[in-house]
Amino acid sequence: MLDTHARKHIQPMVEKTADYLLKRGLTADSVTKIAFIIGLSTGVFIYLDQPLIAIAALWLSGYLDVVDGTMARKTKPSAWGTLLDISFDRMVEISVILGLAFRFPESMWALLLLSVSIIIAMTVFLTVGALSDKQGMKSFYYQAGLAERTEGFILFTLMIAFSTYLTVITLIFLAMQIITILQRMAEARKILK
Repeated sequence: MLDTHARKHIQPMVEKTADYLLKRGLTADSVTKIAFIIGLSTGVFIYLDQPLIAIAALWLSGYLDVVDGTMARKTKPSAWGTLLDISFDRMVEISVILGLAFRFPESMWALLLLSVSIIIAMTVFLTVGALSDKQGMKSFYYQAGLAERTEGFILFTLMIAFSTYLTVITLIFLAMQIITILQRMAEARKILK
């Protein structure tokens, strides 16, 4: 929801960062890889009980993930770059979930359910993107929903910062994912009929 509706508010800053990095000779793919490495470290910092560093790493990787897409659109987007971006995003999410699961094994069952819901939501999202004739700002059709990447980062942040309530926050995230899956399936039915 926030990715779709609030992007216009941060886009000017993203544009400036993208221009700066392009002038320094970085490519969109190199920024994708940097964001990935920083994002993967989030799970390690969670496990090492460094929540503030974990949250900072998560958001820095997320910001760079937005910047790399803008860089790609300013140069020449590639199918390979899109594949890297989407795959690395999921691996960062897996890192966060694994870090939390190993640090707080009592919440592992809820985190496992959340993982399943993310797999289903992404399956619907990617399948609709592949089958749809519609095009969006990205290199594929982007289905909006209640739980997009920014909402996920907000919830991951709450899960890291307020680990006492990890199971409850995870179940809220799960409920949002289920609503998003239903939203995307309803839209898919209209688009693909």
